[in-house]
Amino acid sequence: MRLLILNPGSTSTKIAVYEGDREIFSENIAHSAEQVGRYKRMVDQKDFRKEIILKTLAGRGIDPKSFAAVIGRGGLLKPIPSGTYEVNVRLIEDLAAGIQGEHASNLGGLLADEIARPLGLPAYIVDPVVVDELAGWARLTGFSEIKRRSIFHALNHKYSARLAAEALGRPYEDLNLIVGHLGGGISIGVHDHGRVIDVNNALNGEGPIAPERAGTMPAADLAALCFSGRFTLDEIKKKIAGKGGMVAHLGTNDLRAVEKRIEEGDASAALVFEAMAKTTAKQIGGAAAVFKGKVDGVVLTGGLMHSAKFVELIRSHISFLGPVFVYPGENEMAALAAAGGRILRGEEPAKTYN
Repeated sequence: MRLLILNPGSTSTKIAVYEGDREIFSENIAHSAEQVGRYKRMVDQKDFRKEIILKTLAGRGIDPKSFAAVIGRGGLLKPIPSGTYEVNVRLIEDLAAGIQGEHASNLGGLLADEIARPLGLPAYIVDPVVVDELAGWARLTGFSEIKRRSIFHALNHKYSARLAAEALGRPYEDLNLIVGHLGGGISIGVHDHGRVIDVNNALNGEGPIAPERAGTMPAADLAALCFSGRFTLDEIKKKIAGKGGMVAHLGTNDLRAVEKRIEEGDASAALVFEAMAKTTAKQIGGAAAVFKGKVDGVVLTGGLMHSAKFVELIRSHISFLGPVFVYPGENEMAALAAAGGRILRGEEPAKTYN
């Protein structure tokens, strides 16, 4: 059961080959600014990237005919429930059109189809960032003009939640879990029996203070800053997501550099480190309130979880909620392969994108 896994980024394409749950090889193919700069739209890079993928496989002596399926990273589609979706005409059309915006992940399903279809193989995408399972109450804000949207690290959330469920010896669909992906942005999701009924929109800066996200801000003060004349709309958006959080205070998004500064006695670095950990713990505590405290486990994943000090500071504030499971890294390739394996083994059906 050999799978080809594709995960396009803005300046790279990660590929991997799995047999079952075992990785045979993986490679991160870098693309120069000159290579990608010649294309007006992200979707226009499809043929260029496909050719590089096939050349890389050939260089490894891997015949594409040996694959059982091709799995691509999901893109900015319309909001959909979580799951593994077979690539169909409607999905291809929406990815190509960029119905929710231009993003490298839009190429995931397109490339999977381009490689799989001529070979008569199925192509799938898994848990894109637009996964939407929010409860009705979770969509409301205090403004009738604004509704909360579900945009989060769905792929790693769901994969890590399943790992925790396996550790607990129970089905994911039977559990109340709080899952946090902690990277450049931090998303904390309420996983209620397999559905993420509430999650902060980390893409737009909502939630805890993060390496590149401002986190939830005092609304009136933010409004005053917006109308101060000091910043354009684009500059404000960048301050919220991209140049906010740890970057705004310390000029870096690298937690390792911050820890080094703390060791050297930098009080400002220590304060920001503490604020990120404690606002994350507060978000997790708020998520526990949705479950009325009946939490089967807290799952922490993402790049920041490589920091033992950061993990322990958060754990010290949330361990009373139940067992804490830590799975460092983004784990995207393994998550895509695991989902493809479940489909091919018949453990769950592939969904249809309409």
